[in-house]
Amino acid sequence: MSHVPAHPKLRIGHVHLKVADLERGLLFWRDLLGLQETQRMQGAVFLSAGGYHHHIALNTWESAGGRPAGRGFTGLYHVALLYPDRPALATALKRLVEARYPLEGAGDHGVSEAIYLRDPDGNGVELYRDRPYDEWPRDEHGNLAMTSEPVDLRALLAEAE
Repeated sequence: MSHVPAHPKLRIGHVHLKVADLERGLLFWRDLLGLQETQRMQGAVFLSAGGYHHHIALNTWESAGGRPAGRGFTGLYHVALLYPDRPALATALKRLVEARYPLEGAGDHGVSEAIYLRDPDGNGVELYRDRPYDEWPRDEHGNLAMTSEPVDLRALLAEAE
């Protein structure tokens, strides 16, 4: 079978997460990260930024009262929220720091800067910003050369809006 590439403007539209408790999930996704609730239905809530119908949906259809799968299980590694610039990412970090929400790490990947954490249901979450395309690191052949270096979180926080 030959490989036919997807349309170049394809984007991830939204992610549905199975959660144990909708209200607990809302404390994280809505109240801490700042997504807006756009709709609720039996066992589900839809959240977005900027008026989109939903970027993240939380549902308890198969998971009410459940436990996280934990390490050693297949499934979602993380969902990534892309911020438009470094000050917006810094503002998100500031909210987490002020709430004393635990972080799992941060990385400068050359193409982006990212902060890693888990939601209350154990789902991995990446908050990141991309660098401009013309600043992405390349090797001598022009191929992408991503890295994994530390992020200076204090310097990032200084840029919070």
